[in-house]
Amino acid sequence: MSDSMIPAYDRTNVFARILRGELPCKKVYEDDFALAFHDIAPLAPIHVLVIPKGDYISQADFGAKAPPEMMVGFWRAVSKVARDLGLDTEGYRIVANHGPNGGQLVFHFHVHIFGGRTMSHAMGSMPSPDNAG
Repeated sequence: MSDSMIPAYDRTNVFARILRGELPCKKVYEDDFALAFHDIAPLAPIHVLVIPKGDYISQADFGAKAPPEMMVGFWRAVSKVARDLGLDTEGYRIVANHGPNGGQLVFHFHVHIFGGRTMSHAMGSMPSPDNAG
């Protein structure tokens, strides 16, 4: 997809509205760079979303436009959330979907943290509602 085909950031998307406090979330962590909260339709016993505080559509957009302190702050927040959830010892999966073919549904860059159970080694095997818990 060329840059001209990437849509402009939509400030009415659900994550933008959560960041502005217009919609509730079950908050796990927040700092100057990121907000982490439980997914409303979890696909694993632990399923948390981490979103940067900024108008970033995807990982590509975040990588191209975020200042270095935002990038470092965001990824440190992801690590802190996983650690605080007690996932470091047993392990967890981090997923960021990119674009329609990658399964991205909300076009605000976000990372899913899945944990609390054994995950398959197969890269195409993602958590599903059938084996969430």
